[in-house]
Amino acid sequence: MSNLLDNIVWHTLLGPHARYAEGLGAVRRYAAGFPPFAAFADVGNPDLATLARYVAAGEQIYCDGWAAPAPSGWCIESESELQKMVWNTATPTADTTLETILLGPQHQSAILDLAALTSPGPFTVGSLALGDYLGVFDGPRLLAMGGGRLCADGYREISGVCTHPAYQGQGMAKKLVSVLLHRHAQQHEKSFLRVMRANEAAFRLYVNMGFQHYGTSVARVISRY
Repeated sequence: MSNLLDNIVWHTLLGPHARYAEGLGAVRRYAAGFPPFAAFADVGNPDLATLARYVAAGEQIYCDGWAAPAPSGWCIESESELQKMVWNTATPTADTTLETILLGPQHQSAILDLAALTSPGPFTVGSLALGDYLGVFDGPRLLAMGGGRLCADGYREISGVCTHPAYQGQGMAKKLVSVLLHRHAQQHEKSFLRVMRANEAAFRLYVNMGFQHYGTSVARVISRY
């Protein structure tokens, strides 16, 4: 498990999401329209020279796992501590009080509105092609959403979990995560997630739910100039 989750973006782009990727040799990234993640075969020694062929000047790219200074031609826009967590306990009963629907392109406007309000990490409408995302609606308004993005060798990420500011504090995110855990278990997938340590509320929620800390890495937003 350790090698897989240490470099899960690479394993995802090389495997299940290869059709959504571009790159060469030891470098892969999601193509335009998808979340701008990049990954490297050797996470500690990224081949940024090759990545530069696939990144426009000024474009922001997300990556994690390396902490060395950026080489010439690259700028580190931000740097954060990324917590990696796995679900190793019994699958919770799906919360039947939460009515969820499978999100699709027809919900694009509502999805982008919620993402703009809550900033749930790198998210585009293209994310919907990478895994199932569920939403909770009140009429046309999307109150909460979450789903699965990165995946490899039986592991499935829980990602993009967010709740409209006017509906926070009602336990909706916890219920939604329990539904996703149940869904992954039914599909014989093991759930994991990645959360910025600075997001104390989310980190505390996942710990209290029973997610176990697996590891920590440096997450960076970089750009080429």
